[in-house]
Amino acid sequence: MDALKAEIAFKRKTAEADLSSRPTKYMRRGDIERMKQEEEEQRAKGEKERIVQEEVRKKVEAAEIVSSSTPVMSVVESRDSNSPIPESSFNISNEETIRRLRAKAQPIRLFAESDRDRRLRLRALELIEEKGHERQSGQNDFKRALEDVENVERELRNKSKGKKKDDAEEANTGVLDLDLIKVDPDKLYPLIYYALKRTLKEWEESMDERPEHVKRTTQGKLAAATQVQSAEYLKPLFRTLRSRSLPPDMLARIAEIVHYMQKRQYQKANDAYLRLSIGTAPWPIGVTMVGIHERSAREKISTDQVAHVLNDEVSRKYIQSLKRLLTFSQIKYPPEDVSQLMG
Repeated sequence: MDALKAEIAFKRKTAEADLSSRPTKYMRRGDIERMKQEEEEQRAKGEKERIVQEEVRKKVEAAEIVSSSTPVMSVVESRDSNSPIPESSFNISNEETIRRLRAKAQPIRLFAESDRDRRLRLRALELIEEKGHERQSGQNDFKRALEDVENVERELRNKSKGKKKDDAEEANTGVLDLDLIKVDPDKLYPLIYYALKRTLKEWEESMDERPEHVKRTTQGKLAAATQVQSAEYLKPLFRTLRSRSLPPDMLARIAEIVHYMQKRQYQKANDAYLRLSIGTAPWPIGVTMVGIHERSAREKISTDQVAHVLNDEVSRKYIQSLKRLLTFSQIKYPPEDVSQLMG
């Protein structure tokens, strides 16, 4: 009897298993909703895992790039990430790029380097110089020069004073000839160089010859700091004059400034300075094409009317220092004709 009951239970269990494993033609709505919910949960879980893995991969790649990047590229990347200025804003010509790279004693082109890569390299070098300059100065050039005035005065106090040169002889020796601009421009470079060096040396000596109580005042320290700052700003101009790589239009304007400054015609020298700094064109930045058609008066818009003070920061600094030398020369050697005073 017990064996019969066990056999019946086994047969019933086998029949139920066959019914559950057999595919059915119809499904209940609750089973369909449950299956859809399970699929959505699995899909959301897989998406979360993919996002987490992507974030981890990006962090690892960023760490590898930072550890293996060069200082130049790091400066460019930091500048691109921090500033909203697009790359197209630093769009300068190839000639200007070559001129700035040569002024920095850098190669004008590396192996397999395109024009865009060369402009980026120039921009990176300028950013590195600016950041290094800010790191050295702390705040600005004028404050650093002001802080160094006392040290310079202490060093000059320990030096023995040499013989003083006659002012009249210094003022009247070697007046620059403007005809050399058209005849032989190469002879202008040493004449301009030594004339500006002599005026800068006279300015430095005049600062040293002041009484001690004048040097210790606030105005005295500011004047000494201005002289130190101007001497620092004129160094790129002196390097360009030694290498004889100054643009022809700038060379002509600076030659006019030196010529009229030596002849004590400061009004004309100031006019030459204005032509050098802001130019005579109605568009100071420089416009060479004002329409799509060729006009008869287009040749009047030439490159010598471009404002060179707006080219870059280095040009602005040494052109401003030229005006300071002109002001000092007018104070030290006043003109006989009062109408030649500038300003």
